[in-house]
Amino acid sequence: MITYFFVFLAVLAVASALAMVISKNTVNSALFLVLNMLSLAGLFLLLKAQFLAVIQILVYAGAIMVLFLFVIMLLNVQDEESLFNKFRLKYFVAFLLGVGVFSQILYSLGSFTDTLPTVSSEMTYVGTVEAVGDVMFTEYLLPFELTAILLTAAVVGALIVAQHKIKSGATND
Repeated sequence: MITYFFVFLAVLAVASALAMVISKNTVNSALFLVLNMLSLAGLFLLLKAQFLAVIQILVYAGAIMVLFLFVIMLLNVQDEESLFNKFRLKYFVAFLLGVGVFSQILYSLGSFTDTLPTVSSEMTYVGTVEAVGDVMFTEYLLPFELTAILLTAAVVGALIVAQHKIKSGATND
């Protein structure tokens, strides 16, 4: 059963990544990126990396995607077409069903040819909070701090650009 979930989440991750790149609408691309990040969080859960799965959802699918959507909405001010007018539920359900069927085909082929991988029992320590914290605050402290400074600068820059557009728009009217 775990192998089936792995194949389903892996196919969902690849399919949502392809849909993100192929989609012409930027908001839909961002939503496909959220779906991709959620499927990666599911893969982390299957690998018993609970901390990484929660961080994947909170930081990447939550905070970073809010920044992406903020920038997309800021740059597409003239496009006032609602997302829900373009979004069709039947296409989303068809996409998920297609991913499910393709996952079942891959799982069947993997079971038939005995090529499905097994997860080592030594992997239970890798995704714990203790293991991630130990590595993050010893070996990767400088990149961790630089990333925090970079993300803070990106937020401040986005706010300055948004305020500048609001002020310049008010003087033109």
